[in-house]
Amino acid sequence: MTRRSYLALLTSAVLGLATPSHAESWPTRPVTVVVSQAAGNSPDVLCRIIVDKLGKALGQQFVVENKPGAANLVGTQTVARAAPDGYTFLFATSAALVTNPYTFKKLPYDPIKDFVPVAMVARSNHVLLVNPEVKATTLPELIALEKLAPGSLSLAVDGPRNISGLIAQSINKQAGTNFVMVPYNTTTNAVQDIITGRIQVTIQSASVAEPFIAANTLRPLAVAGSTRVASMPDVPAISETLKSVDLQGWFMLMAPVGTPPEIVQKLSAEVARAISSPEVRERAPTLGFDVRIGDAVTPAGAKQFLDTELAATGKVIQGLGIQPE
Repeated sequence: MTRRSYLALLTSAVLGLATPSHAESWPTRPVTVVVSQAAGNSPDVLCRIIVDKLGKALGQQFVVENKPGAANLVGTQTVARAAPDGYTFLFATSAALVTNPYTFKKLPYDPIKDFVPVAMVARSNHVLLVNPEVKATTLPELIALEKLAPGSLSLAVDGPRNISGLIAQSINKQAGTNFVMVPYNTTTNAVQDIITGRIQVTIQSASVAEPFIAANTLRPLAVAGSTRVASMPDVPAISETLKSVDLQGWFMLMAPVGTPPEIVQKLSAEVARAISSPEVRERAPTLGFDVRIGDAVTPAGAKQFLDTELAATGKVIQGLGIQPE
């Protein structure tokens, strides 16, 4: 047993001596929710909507603290090292929990050993888009167009080891295409370049894509995942053409390991109420999120979902031949 695991176990045992009263009175001071994304981004906006409801329901202030950077490492390890007292939580990305473990040789946290799932919050859909001048209106047409001149179409991604990059590589492998991936540090630059025609294709989150789709400056061809997106019902899923491309982003509320289980359960129940509220159900799709998540809103369901996603993502990354760096 590592020193950290021992301390977490000891802390949990000590807190457990007074668990009932501790959980009943919690929270007695402000609660911090760390977001590993920049302020103003759609995940940050969704998180703030939800934590506002949590604060009102629990009678205590919930404070969002943005700690972006280093592929979600900064914010994630901050919470991994936080005291497991019920006053620090992580609005975790799928990249932090199931992608980074396979793409980093040395990860400063363990998604399973350092955290306890509280609740699945939302899924984030990604969309394959083209400049309107590209002579393809469907994914099969785009594949055929690329095969006429292999390597002639550039595809903007957020990095080869991030979700859009993994989707792009999966398309290349499944379709036998050679889209040239161009990594961008910011979404803004990627979208600007595809609108001007410097890049022909991109994969972006639905929250980023939808305003440009509405303005007819970007054309959607397919959405990642196995089902269509409620806000874009006429856009086919990639899996309708390529069976193995079933990658999605998602967000889960996580607690440091050792956090009293009664607090985890209490917070999970309030998260379920928050994401079931009319305000969240109406606002989430406009931000590109789906909050219909079923049993994964419970700690046990979230844990099962996390374990499944971790194994599935590992197979995808290893199948693409990506080695950790």
